[in-house]
Amino acid sequence: MEEFLKHQMGKKIDVTCGSNATFRGDVIDVKGGVLYLRDETDRVAYVAIDKIALIYEVKEHTSRPGFVS
Repeated sequence: MEEFLKHQMGKKIDVTCGSNATFRGDVIDVKGGVLYLRDETDRVAYVAIDKIALIYEVKEHTSRPGFVS
């Protein structure tokens, strides 16, 4: 899992740990069994890799300015 997460460096992912804990952020580091995620407010979450149950890649939706009719 740690090697897989290292390949996600710089990508935005959702990480689920158990049934109620979900974290979203950019992967900034992976070392010592810990995943470092930076969220949109620049806070860093430290997630124990052995507690991760599920990982989703986040696809950014492009915003198109203008009117919707």
